[in-house]
Amino acid sequence: MVSHLSSSSAGNIVSTWTARQNKQFEKAIAIYDKDTPDRWQKVSAMVDGKSPEEVEKHYEILLDDLNRIESGQVPFPKYKSSG
Repeated sequence: MVSHLSSSSAGNIVSTWTARQNKQFEKAIAIYDKDTPDRWQKVSAMVDGKSPEEVEKHYEILLDDLNRIESGQVPFPKYKSSG
């Protein structure tokens, strides 16, 4: 089982996410955009075992990661060339 640990900087929500839950999350946020009323309740209903607070925090962490990547704070991996 593949999991991804997400946590807040305040340390108040820490949860483990499986590959299946991440896929469910991806599908749910594609369906329910930022203008959807009760968005996090609807998203959490599509993600096995996750509360509205957990899916919202997971989304915030995702946005933070994307912002850091786009701002150049995360270096590109160095791959060995095959040859």
